[in-house]
Amino acid sequence: MIKSLFDKVDLTPPVLLVLGVLFLLLPLLPGEFPLVVGTEILILGLFALSFNLIYGYMGQISFGHAAFFGLGAYTSALILRPMIEAGQLGYVGFFLALAAAVPVSAFGALIVGFFCVRLTGIYFAILSLAFGELLFYIVFSWYSFTKGDDGIQGLMAPSVLKSGLVYYYFTLAVVVMAALLLWKITRSPFGFTLRMLRDNQNRTAFLGIDIRRVMLLNFVIAGAFAGLAGALWGPFQRSVSPALLGWHQSGVPVFMTLIGGAAHFAGPLVGSIIYTALNAYVTQFTTYWSLTIGLIILGMVLYLPGGLLSVLDGWRQRRRKAGT
Repeated sequence: MIKSLFDKVDLTPPVLLVLGVLFLLLPLLPGEFPLVVGTEILILGLFALSFNLIYGYMGQISFGHAAFFGLGAYTSALILRPMIEAGQLGYVGFFLALAAAVPVSAFGALIVGFFCVRLTGIYFAILSLAFGELLFYIVFSWYSFTKGDDGIQGLMAPSVLKSGLVYYYFTLAVVVMAALLLWKITRSPFGFTLRMLRDNQNRTAFLGIDIRRVMLLNFVIAGAFAGLAGALWGPFQRSVSPALLGWHQSGVPVFMTLIGGAAHFAGPLVGSIIYTALNAYVTQFTTYWSLTIGLIILGMVLYLPGGLLSVLDGWRQRRRKAGT
């Protein structure tokens, strides 16, 4: 069943092309609200794409992936904050703060992954959740360094990037480059090795492949891209808090991937659009967002286990059969 969900026609190029055009034209909508929602969609979409390296391509599910998103956010925030307080925030310092989040998150993923890749299935998921909560507790309790539950406030980008429109296009450029790099990774021999691991670890090991090393490397790559998404989050929201590392935040990429479809590279990004746009719309009228998303996920799991892109995939395959 799981294997069949991934043996689909590749919809990535046309879907990404359509999404790229939509993102480029989004600022034409009136008001500041579409820019805010669009920027959030892009950042969380990159977060979900990184998660899908573990779930969709490696066949394991992580309930602690937000730990690396939060590590990236706090790394950039801790570097930016002193410069902002001293009035010396420049473009070089800003970009260095964003860049520093990637190796820090990757190192955190290396430590966590060293233990997680020794297990599979539910044990992998629970261990990742345990490490995620451990990192959350450290950030929450280390008040002298992370400001505890107060978080780090007053974050911002340099003068030109303070504009919502400019920061949106800056985020779009970063996410596009990161998504293209992720796409190349998934289409490389390493990416196809991950698919072998997902489908049958025993056969993969029989071929002489060190499955733990491959899983660990993939875990580190996923953590690095999650850290990059987290680094973009702080200047966007003007603050970071320990909640970014919590289990609730770890559930966000899971929901997005289920909605869009883990079988397709672009699925998490489509899920980010649906999830974030719905969240922005529903919370304007009711406080029952958790009930709303719960019903949506329930319906997806029962009636569309392959996600929204599976509908388009099914239609495309029927057209191909009809043409032959």
